Amino acid sequence: MHKIGIIGDHNSVLGYKAVGIDTFSCETTDEAKKALSRLAKDGYAIIFIIEGTAKDMLEVMDKYKYRQLPAVVPIPGWDGNHGIGDTILKKSVERAVGADILYGGDKS
Repeated sequence: MHKIGIIGDHNSVLGYKAVGIDTFSCETTDEAKKALSRLAKDGYAIIFIIEGTAKDMLEVMDKYKYRQLPAVVPIPGWDGNHGIGDTILKKSVERAVGADILYGGDKS
């Protein structure tokens, strides 16, 4: 069975323990970068990263975007949505289909 982990600040990741996700509390960007590298090497299939943490390590996350595993997915933390996950998803869809089908067109 594949492993799932989450990286982020203590308040945001704590609740994920209850559903069986391995949690990695990081207080600095360097700690989070090291955790991401370690989880990828340890065979984690899905690594969630709290958006507040992800915003300072996008270049490191890019290293994994063309790999099959792990899937590195930014998600909102306790402080709300920063829009990072939406932006990454939008770029991925544009790359896959050649057009902005998620947010394109009339926004009114």
